[in-house]
Amino acid sequence: MKKRIYRILAVLTAACLLLAASGAGAAKAENELWWKNTIAYEIYVRSFKDSNGDGTGDLRGIIMELDHLQELGVGAIWLTPCYDSPQADNGYDIADYYKIDPAYGTMEDMDELISEAGKRGIRIVMDLVFNHTSDKNAWFEESRSGRDNPKSGWYIWADPKEDGSAPTNWRSIFGGSAWEYDETRGQYYLHTFLKEQPDLNWENPEVRQALIDVANFWVDKGVGGFRLDAITYIKKPAVFENGRPDADDRLTGIHAMTADTPGILDFLREFQAAVSVGTDIFIVGEANGVPSQELPEWVGRDGVMDMIFEISHVLIDLPDEMNWCKTREWKLPEWKMLFSDSQEMTRATKGWVPVFLENHDQPRSINHFLPEGADRVAGGKALGTLLLTTRGTPFIMQGEELGLVNVNWSSIDDYQDVSTHNHYKFALAEGYSEEEAMAAVQRFSRDNARTPVQWTDAENAGFTTGTPWLPVNDDYRTFNAASEEADPDSVLNWYITLSRLRKEHAELVDGTYEELFPEHEQVFAYIRENEEAKAVILINLSTEPAAYDAACVEGMELLVSSAGKAEKGQLAPLEAVIYEGPAGN
Repeated sequence: MKKRIYRILAVLTAACLLLAASGAGAAKAENELWWKNTIAYEIYVRSFKDSNGDGTGDLRGIIMELDHLQELGVGAIWLTPCYDSPQADNGYDIADYYKIDPAYGTMEDMDELISEAGKRGIRIVMDLVFNHTSDKNAWFEESRSGRDNPKSGWYIWADPKEDGSAPTNWRSIFGGSAWEYDETRGQYYLHTFLKEQPDLNWENPEVRQALIDVANFWVDKGVGGFRLDAITYIKKPAVFENGRPDADDRLTGIHAMTADTPGILDFLREFQAAVSVGTDIFIVGEANGVPSQELPEWVGRDGVMDMIFEISHVLIDLPDEMNWCKTREWKLPEWKMLFSDSQEMTRATKGWVPVFLENHDQPRSINHFLPEGADRVAGGKALGTLLLTTRGTPFIMQGEELGLVNVNWSSIDDYQDVSTHNHYKFALAEGYSEEEAMAAVQRFSRDNARTPVQWTDAENAGFTTGTPWLPVNDDYRTFNAASEEADPDSVLNWYITLSRLRKEHAELVDGTYEELFPEHEQVFAYIRENEEAKAVILINLSTEPAAYDAACVEGMELLVSSAGKAEKGQLAPLEAVIYEGPAGN
């Protein structure tokens, strides 16, 4: 009760401060938001560190490795869901938002993690999965028990068509119909993802209040923020209609039918007012489906969130997310434009960007964005430079700082991710060969980023003393945290170098962003500038030497080169350089 009173007082205080702030004072307050000045790090809990030898990562394992994250300069840890769950989708099917899954530990372990991280200047960010729950959640069990149950309307139910078939031809994100028939109610329920993940009905105010209560429970625990999973799907259209079939299964992807439905911002404003106003937490949303021109409504002074993950740059090679076998070629200028569009749209509204190249749903960036055969150490440094020097809050995916790469397992049976199996089946049903389907799996499977973190060259990479839930990448004896710590030229030490540069050269954090040479097909270059200094960053993302107009760095001093030395106007393959000079130069 005291905590709630304190939060109400905090809201009133914040309102007074907001009215008093103006001009330079308001701008200064914006720059001093802690989450704008730090590095965030995603932990896929199951794969980070196992403390008890059962083969599954856990909360105590995270506590054991907090010093590694502190050395990286991490100030926020985004935890993937560690709530009680049947694990149909590795925790993104939540049975109880108020309980830690026994596989990961206890609530006491969570309290200790929040405390120990805090001692190192690190805040914990919880993953809130609010589009859906598990079908084993008590809310859903009540809802499906009968149409007269008080929670009957907490989920999205619809009657069958006259022939008994599903209400619409929508295909779930993971394949197959997005509707599942329930014998007890004699109705179908909607599931954007797996049938074990029924969608909540956000139109119901009781549902929205229950979710607000969940968030405030964790705010009172002392977390630093939230990542809102699949948030663009929470608002459904008023009328459920068939879409135009987009594949041989005669279904249409649910994304096109429900993502970013008008009215969603009203829901999110209500959540924002009830949860984050008057606190120092941040909210970042997974916003698949929000085009860059709509970003001002989502982030910025009048936005409903502090940041959103806008994912067009990581989907650049996939015109259809369901069909991994159908890819498109792209060139660097197009990719750079996607970055710069987000920068420009958020800059205009004082918004902020979460910068990322990897997450638990994406393949490793070295494989994804660099030419085939690129040196992984040089490539890891090049991409790391982009990640840590672009305007915004960098989000490192666990293992990215080690330059980890995709696995290359030969059989679909080696992969555990349910989405991967569904994509494989879809490819075969669409007429692709097993070889084509497996090549797509190797390229895009979510398991690529979910293999256990490689800590040492000991058995199982020091991740566990037992049998890991998912095999460790075969290259762990060469690429692991311990060996990279000892190697001054490693990807890990490059990340640490960049992290320190961010602290010593403020323009890399709070400076403006201006792209250079947008049509250059090898080099990603941009300026970061504040009132005191100007930095020019040039990154060769090709495996060939690259030339650029040296006038952009005339009179500037070299801060660092990933190749150890630099020549103005020239970049070695995959070289990244940072030059600095006075502001206005």
